[in-house]
Amino acid sequence: MIRLALTDLDDTLIAFGRPRASDRALAAIHGMLDAGLHFGPVSGRLPAAMGWMFGGDEACCATGAYCNGQMVYLDGELISVTSLDGGELDRVAAWLTQNTDDTVLAVFDVQEGSGVDGDAICVTTDAQRLGRMGDEFGCAGIVPRLGASSYVKSNIRCGGSPERRLELRDALKGEFPAFDFVFPSNWAPLIDITPKGWTKGSGVRVLADALGIGLDEVATFGDSENDLGMIAGFPNSVAVANASDEVREAARWHIGPSSEDSVADALVDIAVAAGEGGMPRFMAGA
Repeated sequence: MIRLALTDLDDTLIAFGRPRASDRALAAIHGMLDAGLHFGPVSGRLPAAMGWMFGGDEACCATGAYCNGQMVYLDGELISVTSLDGGELDRVAAWLTQNTDDTVLAVFDVQEGSGVDGDAICVTTDAQRLGRMGDEFGCAGIVPRLGASSYVKSNIRCGGSPERRLELRDALKGEFPAFDFVFPSNWAPLIDITPKGWTKGSGVRVLADALGIGLDEVATFGDSENDLGMIAGFPNSVAVANASDEVREAARWHIGPSSEDSVADALVDIAVAAGEGGMPRFMAGA
């Protein structure tokens, strides 16, 4: 039986271009909660972004793993935080300044920020590069360095083509072994920074341990590279039809695209199956 369902948001639960989770998805989530099950988002976004993504329905995000699993909440209580070293982030920012002209490192205040791009603090000694990158990104401020502080949420805002971002990501992996660098979606011009070896899957394991359930009682849904940590190797991982090739190949189960609210339908199936003491129908052969 599935007791915990965890899903990526952008292009998984929430289709590209939609302002928030649909009413159909919210109803499906509440169906799970009413059945005594747990649901949560697992997102690269900040906890504060969940308000608008779930239309202000706090029950839908009281449990979840945010900042790529680095902040984990269970029933509204923060139970785990994994941080990034500010000094090492300064090294990344300096490398970007020396080796590129269309990227900038950003960090976020996970406690007080509203979760939008404008809340980012950009770290660079070349403020003019922000103008060269266009108007897509906003910054609440610009600083030359971070110093000894630690941060939970950091990413790299990128100009250039997807191919250029791939080259940059691979170069960063070689230069900074203390971090992992992953794409948060199949389209966003961003590279997320996480502690080496820490993934969304790490957050999933924290939640399963806290609930005292096995990983075979968890369903995980995703579409893009930063979801692989909670897809590959998990017994009941699920890819939406619009997922990247890597995610589709790594997932055990497959459903329709995010544009058809396929995750919402799967959540309904999970709640019904739990009431019957079995596995959901979309897990064929279960």
